[in-house]
Amino acid sequence: SINGKCFDWLLISRRSCFRAGVRYYVRGIDSEGHAANFVETEQIVHYKGSKASFVQTRGSIPFFWSQRPNLKYKPKPQISKSVNHMDGFQRHFDSQIISYGKQMIVNLVNQKGSEKPLEQTFSKMVNSMANGMVRYVAFDFHKECSRMRWDRLQILLDQLAEQQDE
Repeated sequence: SINGKCFDWLLISRRSCFRAGVRYYVRGIDSEGHAANFVETEQIVHYKGSKASFVQTRGSIPFFWSQRPNLKYKPKPQISKSVNHMDGFQRHFDSQIISYGKQMIVNLVNQKGSEKPLEQTFSKMVNSMANGMVRYVAFDFHKECSRMRWDRLQILLDQLAEQQDE
């Protein structure tokens, strides 16, 4: 109940059975376009007979890469040089569009250091795909929100506002 208005709020997460695994051991996609550790989360609100649903998905960056554990705190990501990334990448987003419609990609990885090549490759691949159903926004979460500056999330929300309204 908020401000005396009662409603039902449901939150459901569904984890994919494809490419499930623990952090660092399972990354990227497979040849079918299944992203590692893919999760679909649906929020459903029911109020006075009306229902609204919002679905958000998350998963590993959808191209061929790995991050093998070693003695370092954060192992360096390795992007595969021996495969055609675009085949699996295209399959991933074709499936996403069929299941969910228009896609708004929000990439929160660091845009410097060892994660920079991941962000650059992801951005380049989305641009190469040239699909009007897919939009890409990179937001360096750790840089922007360091030292608990959560108010800086407004920068991201402003970037997404038009698409969110749509």
